[in-house]
Amino acid sequence: MSTASRAKQIIKSIVEIPQRLINFTTNGVTRIFSPSDDDYPKSGVQPYEGDPSENRDH
Repeated sequence: MSTASRAKQIIKSIVEIPQRLINFTTNGVTRIFSPSDDDYPKSGVQPYEGDPSENRDH
C-alpha cells in the first residue's frame, strides 16, 4: 500500500468516525423521543372477579 493511499484512508476515517458517532447518537435520541410504536390492544379497566380473603389479617 502506498503512502498516498494510506494517507487518503486515514483522512477518510478521520471524517467518517465522527459521522458514525453522530449518526449513532441521533438514532438513539430519535428512538427515545419518538411516539410509541407499541401495538397493544386497548383493554381499559378490567373488573376484579376474585373472592375476598376470609383472613382479614392479609
